[in-house]
Order: sequence, then C-alpha cells, then structure tokens
Amino acid sequence: MGGGRLPPDGGTVDGVIELDVLGVRVEMPTNSPIVLLRERDGQRYVPIWIGAPEATAIAYAQQGVEPPRPLTHDLMATMITSLGRTLEAVHITSVEENVFYAELHFDHGVVISARPSDAIALALRTGTAIAATETLVDEVGIAMAVEEEDEVERFKEFLDQVSAEDFEAPGGPEEGRSGGAA
Repeated sequence: MGGGRLPPDGGTVDGVIELDVLGVRVEMPTNSPIVLLRERDGQRYVPIWIGAPEATAIAYAQQGVEPPRPLTHDLMATMITSLGRTLEAVHITSVEENVFYAELHFDHGVVISARPSDAIALALRTGTAIAATETLVDEVGIAMAVEEEDEVERFKEFLDQVSAEDFEAPGGPEEGRSGGAA
C-alpha cells in the first residue's frame, strides 16, 4: 500500500508538501512526547505533540518492532488490506487552538478524519506518503539554519538508541490537551 497522489520525488502538488517522519522523543521538562516531521524538499520542521501510546506505536513502526499480538494500528493496516482497500495518502490538514487535524485518503476518493498521531502510525505501517497542506507548513513549520542541522543529526542518533518502552509512562499527558496535541 502507499504512494498515492503525491509525486515520487516529494515536493508540492496542489498545495500539498510531502513530509518525512524524523521520529519521536520526549520533550523536557514537561515529559510530553512529540513527533517531528520534516519537509522532504525543504528546511522546515513540523513538531506535533502526541500521547504516549501513539509515540510508542510510531517508534515501534520506525524500529520495525513486531509485537507478539497486533496493536491497534497493526489491526487497522490488516483491515484495510483485508477489505481490498488502499490507503493512498495521509494529510495533516490544519491546526486549531494548538490541536492538529489529519485525514486518511483511501482509494475511490474515500476520506476519513483522524488524529495525526494515529494517521502517522498507520502510514508508517502501510508505507503511505505523509503530507501537509502548504498553508499549514507555512503556519507552523519551523525553519532551521544550516548550523542547526547538527541538532537534527543528534536527534536522529537519539532516535536510533531509544526504545519504544521509553515512551510508556503511566499517567502521562494525553492527546487533545492544550499545547499542540494531535
């Protein structure tokens, strides 16, 4: 599954910018999980605060961890395939009062609203392109100077060493809270 309506080289089509998932981390001192997306053909980053279970789901997908029993996002991916459908794209569409919104774009023009964290976890499991509207990236994207790229590399190294269990904190913040939850 995957690919969809986005060009194979990333870029912009119809006001949509393809994004890569750099990974998840815990922001200190609030201990809030965050997923960091990067504009494929640019220098802007989109940080989205997420819940601990979703951070774990995204980390598992990035690390290729296969749990002994399917997790919710694994079940969703299996259902999509079993029903003969294709998830063509995931779009991060807007942010309102620090809450992000997303859509799952399926074959035959079916579009379903979703939380970005769930959409990202599902996209990683199905190999589906993740994108945001150009307007959203203009609004919330953070441009990094070249010297800040070292920080991104350190972040990537951190992601290579962190395990999904690092995000499983009881009583942690939940999505939908003020401050940018997805």
